Amino acid sequence: MWITATAVLLPAVTAAALAVSDSAPPQRKAIDSCSSPVSLDANTNVWKSHTLHANSIYREKVEAAVETITDSVLKTKALKVANAGTFLWIESVADIDKIEFTLPNLACDQILGLVIHGLPGPRCAHASSSDIGNISVKADAYQNRFINSIADILEANAGKAFALIIEPKALTFSVLNADLGSCQTVIESYRDGITYALTRLNLPNVIMYIDAGHGGSLGWKSNRERGAEEIARMYRTAGSPSQLRGFATNVAGWNSWDYKPGEFEYDGDAQYNPAQNEKIFVELFGKALDTVGVPNHAVIDTSRNGVIGLRENWTDWCNVNGAGFGVRPSTDTGLDLADSFIWVKPGGESDGTSDPNSFYYDSFCGRPDAFKPSPEVHMWNQAYFTMLLMNAHPPL
Repeated sequence: MWITATAVLLPAVTAAALAVSDSAPPQRKAIDSCSSPVSLDANTNVWKSHTLHANSIYREKVEAAVETITDSVLKTKALKVANAGTFLWIESVADIDKIEFTLPNLACDQILGLVIHGLPGPRCAHASSSDIGNISVKADAYQNRFINSIADILEANAGKAFALIIEPKALTFSVLNADLGSCQTVIESYRDGITYALTRLNLPNVIMYIDAGHGGSLGWKSNRERGAEEIARMYRTAGSPSQLRGFATNVAGWNSWDYKPGEFEYDGDAQYNPAQNEKIFVELFGKALDTVGVPNHAVIDTSRNGVIGLRENWTDWCNVNGAGFGVRPSTDTGLDLADSFIWVKPGGESDGTSDPNSFYYDSFCGRPDAFKPSPEVHMWNQAYFTMLLMNAHPPL
């Protein structure tokens, strides 16, 4: 089965971003709250009553991009993207202020999507002893400076609704590195971090989904079972938080929702992985979670999966060339376990630089199926954004 750890992404957060500070967290105040506190029922599909908010940070980037587009048809398509709900990524202490910046425009029937992506940790397979020894310090900062600060804002704004995706790639990393001795300290810190996040962020106005990779990472039977057991352990340790709805899949990914027979149906040991699209993966992983007594509904990132068959390998993740925007946020999934298609990755923001001389260069961003040139991670790539518009499926 495919269970190698060499191609697994580690959350890219520096120790400096989560450094422990002697100063106390700032007091958080409610921002233009709605008339009454929000109470989200995690036993129901909240996306049927709340629209994913088109946050102002991404909107401003898209509107700036529109100013440089001369083609009137593309301009119209780009403005539709600006109006589409998209998640906001919170990856460092500095990013937390972005939440309050977006809140004044959040209507009472909307839900602000936040990606909680701040777990620290080195690439443990190649880490030094000093890196491993510093994990506890970073973990303390994660809980006290990162998660607590986010929770303070959400608590102070009880009249606003929030949907959280908890720690993309962390579960996949833990599952695929479970047998690597040098990674055990990191994996334990991830378990502790996610457990703490599930406990501290378990608020009435919040709905939570744990990231569970995609069919190309946890689709194999042993990976699905191990992943479900990992979530069950954290869920029970966190006291079975009432606001956990289930899991997120294909975050910042490229997999098709229901393409058949499957993009990598005939590759290597793919015969042992039945999760050839995300619909099948949701059904299979949802069943695995149900078996261990964990909420099992899913949200699926369709922000850039409009075009299928572009990658050379299932693990290729960086700025895939030829990609297009996918289905816009919608609860029309055709599957009861799938709550909604959502846009998680802001289309147009780079996954990483294609410059091999950059300190942050990752070889995946230089592969033949990666778009070039591409700037540093999170920087805007106008050419890539234009490509996503032109290749959108369904068309914008």
